[in-house]
Amino acid sequence: MILRFQPHSLELKHAFNIANHSRTATPAMLVEVEQDGVTGYGEAAMPPYLGESPETAAAFLRLVDLARFPDPFQLEEILPAIDALAPGNTAAKAAVDIALHDWIGKKLGAPWHRLWGLNPAKTPVTSFTIGLDTAEIVRQKTREAAPYRIIKVKLDRDTDRMMIGTIRSVTDKPVTVDANQGWTDRNEALQKIEWLATQGVVFIEQPMPRAQLDDTAWLRARSPLPLIADESCQRLSDVARLRGVFDGINIKLMKCTGLREAHRMLTLARALGLKVMLGCMTETSCAISAAAQLSPLADWADLDGALLIKNDLFDGATIVDGKVTLPDRPGIGAVKRLPSSGS
Repeated sequence: MILRFQPHSLELKHAFNIANHSRTATPAMLVEVEQDGVTGYGEAAMPPYLGESPETAAAFLRLVDLARFPDPFQLEEILPAIDALAPGNTAAKAAVDIALHDWIGKKLGAPWHRLWGLNPAKTPVTSFTIGLDTAEIVRQKTREAAPYRIIKVKLDRDTDRMMIGTIRSVTDKPVTVDANQGWTDRNEALQKIEWLATQGVVFIEQPMPRAQLDDTAWLRARSPLPLIADESCQRLSDVARLRGVFDGINIKLMKCTGLREAHRMLTLARALGLKVMLGCMTETSCAISAAAQLSPLADWADLDGALLIKNDLFDGATIVDGKVTLPDRPGIGAVKRLPSSGS
């Protein structure tokens, strides 16, 4: 099996601002695997806080020798071996995982949601994300979110009332809040959550720094709203220890090394009584379509990453009436767009 990779910059429609940084583009690495005339596509999206870059991804991908594995269907041998090549590099590992899943699905002639026995009619609604910004831009983004049933808003400790108030001046739709570890004092966090509960907020994502699990458990015991782990939940080994600390987890392919581990995390979370959100970075429709294959198992989806960029290279899963809609194409369901005549 041949492995190819190429860097790509995802250009954002708006500057993306969260509690700790701002950016106008996200570096990505596009991956292809090919054998028997079939090509599988994968993607590593690498926002700065993930700790990866095109350089680190390329260095890791050069270590991957798929020729060692004569049967690409043997994911239970291939993917653990790739994971063991080096620590970290979760987005680069996810790119290979996604590409292999895409190749297998294409070879079998079926999308992964069907191979997993999932009902594509049972996908959840997806939220539209609004980052930290001026009131004018927040109003503009809220109007752009008109086709979506839920709005996700990024907050920090200083702008929460402005952000929520501005959104509420435009719409009364349900809102989910992502604090991005921005609240460090548990008493202050509780006060904020009690106010947010009066504003039509559904849940709070990662209210406190990832390592402050004792404070988060204290907060959960008193919070009127569910708490969802994001930065505190990276991989399968994190899931069990979060029961009793959070009410649910946010699973992202770029954090957990791809579809194989995401499926395991989702299954374990369900067994532990945890709610599940499927999330994303800023990604093309390649990685979004891969994550969407799992969406019939999730309570919520936050799969708007491809909608936030100007230069998507793929067509795939779409949002219809606010819901994730899965294509019936084989593999992950994404197809590469043809280059425009001007390129």
